[in-house]
Amino acid sequence: MSKYFEELDYCPTAIGALSLRRRLEPLVGHDVIELKLGDEFLMSSLFTASEVALANLALDAHKGDALQIALGGLGLGYTAKAALDHRKTTSLTVIEFLDPIVRWHREEILPLGAELFTDPRCQIIVGDFFALSDSVNGFDASNPGRQYDVILIDIDHSPNHHLNPVSAPFYSQGGLERLRNHLNPGGVVGLWSDDRPDDDFLAVLRATFSEAWPEPVTFDNPLLRTPYTQTVYLAKNHEI
Repeated sequence: MSKYFEELDYCPTAIGALSLRRRLEPLVGHDVIELKLGDEFLMSSLFTASEVALANLALDAHKGDALQIALGGLGLGYTAKAALDHRKTTSLTVIEFLDPIVRWHREEILPLGAELFTDPRCQIIVGDFFALSDSVNGFDASNPGRQYDVILIDIDHSPNHHLNPVSAPFYSQGGLERLRNHLNPGGVVGLWSDDRPDDDFLAVLRATFSEAWPEPVTFDNPLLRTPYTQTVYLAKNHEI
């Protein structure tokens, strides 16, 4: 029988206290798993539609096959699993800043951990996605300067709502230009946001990439008893 509430683990981190909890949600009649950083919700297994859409929309937007993917932010693993499930994926490099999240997956405390850690195409790295994006060497220390066909980002709540203030420069034109250096010609960037499309951020994307557009993702929110809309931003690199 489910417990009404259970804290599975609690860890201090450099950017706040991280907690993993499971609780029975009476409105849906089953358990949900939640990640919190301080007082902020990072992710809930109750809402995964836009995390899955992030991977599918970005990979579908790429013209090629046999794609190499980088993902900033592991969370509960739904974007990573969707990327691995996609027919175009050859490899997936995941960069997660918070080591406890990686450990919870590795120890299979989180339900998708077994799939992610046993898939030979998946490499999970503990690191700072934003710092690595700013660097010349990029995301894969074993292959400095490696470029990817698709780069997915699911870290901050939105381009204007950051978990850590130090990530703010990433969303500027300079930050996105440095990210673009790690993208193959014709590559695609996908970025998740909890908000509706933001015209100012779209303008920055369009100034940086050959084309950019928002994809609203709407789903039923049983807690609010109404449809709820989040956004996946997509941008394409120039082709040769």
